[in-house]
Amino acid sequence: MRRSFARQAAVIGSAAVLLLGTAATVAQAEPAPAPTTALPAELVEALQRDLQISPDRFLNDAERSQELARFADKAREQFESVFAGVWLDEQGTPIVGLADGEQFDDARTAAEDSGFVVEKTENSENALEARLDELNDWLDTQPPAIADVIRGIAIDVVNNDLVVRAENVAGLELPPFLDGVRVLFAPTELTPESTPEFEFTAGIAAPDALLGGDAYAALGAGAGLRCSLGFNAEDGSGGPVNITAGHCDPNRSQAGTRWASEVYQLLGDTLGQRLGTFEKTSLDNNDYGIIRPAADAAGRFENNGVRVPNAAPLPITGTADPIVGTPVCKSGLRTGYSCGVVTSAQQNVAIGERVLSNGFSTNLCALQGDSGGTLVTGTLALGISSASNVGQYGLCEVAGFVSSLLGETPELFATPINAVLAENPGLKVRTW
Repeated sequence: MRRSFARQAAVIGSAAVLLLGTAATVAQAEPAPAPTTALPAELVEALQRDLQISPDRFLNDAERSQELARFADKAREQFESVFAGVWLDEQGTPIVGLADGEQFDDARTAAEDSGFVVEKTENSENALEARLDELNDWLDTQPPAIADVIRGIAIDVVNNDLVVRAENVAGLELPPFLDGVRVLFAPTELTPESTPEFEFTAGIAAPDALLGGDAYAALGAGAGLRCSLGFNAEDGSGGPVNITAGHCDPNRSQAGTRWASEVYQLLGDTLGQRLGTFEKTSLDNNDYGIIRPAADAAGRFENNGVRVPNAAPLPITGTADPIVGTPVCKSGLRTGYSCGVVTSAQQNVAIGERVLSNGFSTNLCALQGDSGGTLVTGTLALGISSASNVGQYGLCEVAGFVSSLLGETPELFATPINAVLAENPGLKVRTW
């Protein structure tokens, strides 16, 4: 199926090309960094294991990344002829890329006055967007046998060039104007973990709180799927909801009706309390689902916590936009906490027959069952786990080994939480 990707800048960082899913936004808040004591022991362990950074570095880099995001919003308007993107390098240094032009000196002064380091680039973001449009135009002229191989295109903010994602990188011939462009593997379709025959346990009321990362089962249309809860939130009327992945809903067309998929707490392979139903489901463009709790379960969602199952919570204090190089950790029922960095932002990529628009990717491993779980930077909500290239493997160690043999690395694609909030006025992530 031929597809033309949205004509807007997507941003990918090749400073950390360690590359997972299944089946105009502003940060919700700008809180001061949370104290180190706010980070649970399991998250601290994951930060040290996966990134070799301290909790303080995690919190500080999260804050700096959002300062960069706010600067980028202004710079795209004030210095559009020279602005070339923003990112954090491997040491956590905030970088602003600027190309030559009349506005260079003013842009450099503004960036340095904000405490950022300026890196001179060959191309501005506008110039790279023009190349992106040129590639889209070229794709529109190609037969399906060629056009369908390309599953996504993005701006490589660190290398100041484009990146193409393809199903098969071997032998792919790009037009001359794309000489030197890197070609990466595209993510594969991944559905949530299908459930075995569940046992209903009568009388389980489990009054304890439910947090992002906890397990649930979604039953609908004769199917059952095992996923992870996302961020607890409130709708425009102040009612509790949970934001998870849309592909975790087995009966998406009936969301919000009397036939909507039902959600149950999952205790191993046993179904506990009926928690509610899917009120809204989105799969194309933004992949998210909104779970409406049942009356007797609503109070369990009235918290701002994220955790790995049965562990102490991380309190969410606001939301964040993805910036390349930002440290990020995900929670999910299968693999618990794992940490990496944002490797791309504002990326449009085909996953199966759908296109995930303006998503971001990370070099994280997540497996079936982690779908719908949370991604955070510091104590800020960042996104919802959506797509993967290693989700079919049973262990992350196996996934990393096998993917390396294929010239790939584990990669998790996510839907930005701020994109979900922007699409649903009045919806807000709980921070209390």
